[in-house]
Amino acid sequence: MTAQKHLPTQRHTVFQNSLMSALLDGIYDGELTVGELLGHGNFGIGTFDALDGEMIVLDGVCYQVRGDGTARQADLTQRSPFTVMTNFVPLIESRPPEGLRRGELSGFIDELQPSENYMYAVRITGRFSTVTVRTVTKQDKPYRPMVEATGDDAELTFTDVEGVIGGFRTPVYEKGIGVPGCHVHFIDAARTAGGHVLDFTLAAGSVELCPGTDLELRLPLTTQFSTAELTPGDLDEQIHRTEVKR
Repeated sequence: MTAQKHLPTQRHTVFQNSLMSALLDGIYDGELTVGELLGHGNFGIGTFDALDGEMIVLDGVCYQVRGDGTARQADLTQRSPFTVMTNFVPLIESRPPEGLRRGELSGFIDELQPSENYMYAVRITGRFSTVTVRTVTKQDKPYRPMVEATGDDAELTFTDVEGVIGGFRTPVYEKGIGVPGCHVHFIDAARTAGGHVLDFTLAAGSVELCPGTDLELRLPLTTQFSTAELTPGDLDEQIHRTEVKR
């Protein structure tokens, strides 16, 4: 299906639990359970208490990817300090040329987006020649800032694998609220392995976009959040070091 560049005409809500800048400052204890988060959508990404792995939600099922890259279905009682959720409605769909790397596919998706000023949930489904990921590992208290906590994360590379890359493309003006640009996680078709995506090559597959026009932001009611440093001078560098790492 070829996408038409029509601006959104219906409102669609993206729900977010806490701020990326709070996560960077070491606010790793969450108030919302997985069960509560699933009440806000069937698709999303985030992390778990104490940075105990990466979260990806697909078709209403929440998966936890641990530090060794293995994945399992999360318990409904587990909590999250940072999550972005929506009900995924693929209003824009397309099949990109085969063999595109992440940067090339990003340019392709840029052309699909009718505007850079909205949020987009993105789902890439298909066969990947390679997917390089890393995964945060569980932290102990007192929590270190995220740039220190993720400094030793190991990279894993999957080859010739089928699966889904899911996440959000966020406008630059949301920097600090979310992760500006594209923040995506991967899980294989068997739902047994994945991680936070660093790079990939899509051998063949499809791209679906769900535009978001409304942001519902829920902030923590904790002493840690009230006293957190949410506007550090090196915010750009911290986001790059924790989310891009290359």
